[in-house]
Amino acid sequence: MQICVVTRDLYRMLEQFTRIGVGPWRIYTFDQNTVRDQSFRGERRPHSHRLALAWSGTTFWEVIQPLHGDTIYTEWLERHGEGIQHVAQTCGALTFDERIREFGRRGYSVTQSGNFEGKVRFAYVDTEDTTGFAIELIDFPDGYDMPEPEEWYPAPPPK
Repeated sequence: MQICVVTRDLYRMLEQFTRIGVGPWRIYTFDQNTVRDQSFRGERRPHSHRLALAWSGTTFWEVIQPLHGDTIYTEWLERHGEGIQHVAQTCGALTFDERIREFGRRGYSVTQSGNFEGKVRFAYVDTEDTTGFAIELIDFPDGYDMPEPEEWYPAPPPK
């Protein structure tokens, strides 16, 4: 459902994606003001990052730049440098909690999680050793639309 690239410089990466025809990008800050119940490796740990979202055909792209705190994004950058860090999926026929339990039954643990705006739950499952990237589970409520972004890059889409 979504492919995410982690970067040290959000705008440099967005410029490169824009050059290949992906965009315009919606930019948001995820921090303690926008994300509840932040956890990292089983502990409540505040962190923040900027993220940008864009569609290219049927592909949903995300670019994340970590800002503060320990996260799977900072770990990724330290170990691998910039690149595809996770692939997101919705839960399908299972509920969000059932999907997490199913990954746990298969030996995978949640490494980071939160709840955007108190409406969209997300959790990252540590599949990196077996797939080369993490899996993000997202629970969008029916009819949910992302709020207006803080900014657009390079500009808002034409109306």
